[in-house]
Amino acid sequence: MAGQWIDIAAADGGSFKGYLTVPPSGSGPGILLLQEIFGVNSSMRDVADYYAEEGYVVLAPDLFWRMEPGIELGYSEADFNKAFGYYQRFDANQSIKDAADALKVLRARTECIGKVGALGFCLGGKLAYLTAARTDVDCAVSYYGVGIEADLGEAAQIKGPMVFHVAELDRFAPPEAREQVKAAFATRAASKSYCNPAGTTPLAGPEGRGFTKPAP
Repeated sequence: MAGQWIDIAAADGGSFKGYLTVPPSGSGPGILLLQEIFGVNSSMRDVADYYAEEGYVVLAPDLFWRMEPGIELGYSEADFNKAFGYYQRFDANQSIKDAADALKVLRARTECIGKVGALGFCLGGKLAYLTAARTDVDCAVSYYGVGIEADLGEAAQIKGPMVFHVAELDRFAPPEAREQVKAAFATRAASKSYCNPAGTTPLAGPEGRGFTKPAP
């Protein structure tokens, strides 16, 4: 699979890029794929292509564009430190507005038919949660989302299905944080939480160790 970069208009002016990939059938339901702190790098594009192979139209917006467009980092210690620096400067609230603009573009694509879900990893896992709370996305999946417990006041705004996957040994999402999130959604039949044991195969970056290749 090979996708393409498309332009996404920002509601407050300007534009940013998103990586779009389409299934072999040419159409399907949509996934708004939300990045890790490493940008929409080759690993994230591989994830997008994987979901396209499974039948989804996938759009991965560059949510770091307001700091620096086109950031693509690897997983070395030096790149991790650089990525963490971007993370510290990152405006999550503004990024959800950008994600909402990307969601509109995805829904408007002729290839995108049916519903659209938000899915993200690490930083993107939290953004998937916030996107579910603040937009009309139909469902959301968070893989090892970091810091969600700080925004559980928005949980009531989520109307659609919400799934959380966490890694057993993820030091960025400790057990107490995971339990807070799990408790906030415990009474919702359409929401599930899974703790994936250590030793299974990660799909995205280094924080992903400890979960198997996901499906939305």
